[in-house]
Amino acid sequence: MALLVVGSVALDTLTTPAGKVEETLGGSAIYFSLGACCFDTVRIVGVVGPDYPMSEKRFLAERGIDVRGLTTGQGPTFRWEGVYGPDFGDARTIRTELGVFASFQPKLPESYVSTECVFLANIDPALQLDVLEQINDPRWVAVDTMNLWIDQQRDSVLKVFSKVNIVFVNGSEARQISRKKNLFDAASFILDQGPKYAVIKLGAAGAMIFGGEKPFILPAYPLEKVVDPTGAGDTFASGMLGYLAGSDSELDFESMKRGLAYGSVNASYAVEDFGVEQLRTMDRNSVDQRLEYYLSTNQLEMGR
Repeated sequence: MALLVVGSVALDTLTTPAGKVEETLGGSAIYFSLGACCFDTVRIVGVVGPDYPMSEKRFLAERGIDVRGLTTGQGPTFRWEGVYGPDFGDARTIRTELGVFASFQPKLPESYVSTECVFLANIDPALQLDVLEQINDPRWVAVDTMNLWIDQQRDSVLKVFSKVNIVFVNGSEARQISRKKNLFDAASFILDQGPKYAVIKLGAAGAMIFGGEKPFILPAYPLEKVVDPTGAGDTFASGMLGYLAGSDSELDFESMKRGLAYGSVNASYAVEDFGVEQLRTMDRNSVDQRLEYYLSTNQLEMGR
C-alpha cells in the first residue's frame, strides 16, 4: 500500500572529512522518498522553487515516486549548508536560506488523503497537525521531530505525539522532550503521550524500540567507510516504514523489530556517499541482501 511523506525538499551544500559537494539533493522528504520507494509507492508533499532542477524532479518520478504533491512556489528553493567535524558528529550550520519553505503550507492532493501509511517528517508541529486534519482514516502514522521544535513548541510536539502511532527521536531529543535523564524513563514518558511505539535513534550505536514487553536494540550496520551522515535519520525511517507499509503484517512488535533492521540497512546506504547518491540506484534486492548479512552478523532470526 502507498506511503505518504510530508517534509522539506532542499538543495544542500555539505562539507565532511571526505570532501565537499554543492547544491546536491537534500531535505527530509527527499531522503525518505528515495529510501522508501524500493518498498512501496511513495507520495511526497513538499515545496520547491522554480530554480529546482527539472531533471531531478523527473528523476524522482522515474523512481516511482508520486510527485503530484511536490508544488512549485514563488521564490528560491530551501538551501542548507553544513560542515561536519572529524568525528562526523552533528553538523555545524553555516547557512540556512528557507526560501519557499518559509511559507510552506502543506495541501494534500485529493488522491493522497486516503493514503493508509503516513510519515510526518521533521517540520513545524503546527504543520504536522494540519496534515493530520487532512488525512482520512490512516492505517498508521509516524512522526519525527527535532530539538528546535521541542524547545520552542513543546506542547504542540506532545499534541502531535498523542495523535500518532510511532514516534522517532534521537537520544538527546528523547531526554529533552521528557525532561528525563534515563532513556528508559524518557521512552516511557513518550509512550504515555499516546503512541504505540517509540523509536530512539542512537547514531553509530544503533537504535532501540520501546512499546513491546521489553525494549529491543540493534547496533548500526557495520561500515568500513562513512562519507556523509546527512539524512541518515530520514533514510533510517524510510527503511523501517517502507517495510511496514509494504508488508501485510499488523503493526506488532515483531514487525517493528524487522523494520528496525531494514532501517539500519537503509541508513547504511545513505552515509556511504554524499547526499542521496547511494539512494539513487538502491533497490529492494540489494537491500535484502545487505539485510541478510546484517542479521547474520548479529545472529538474529526474524520472521518476515
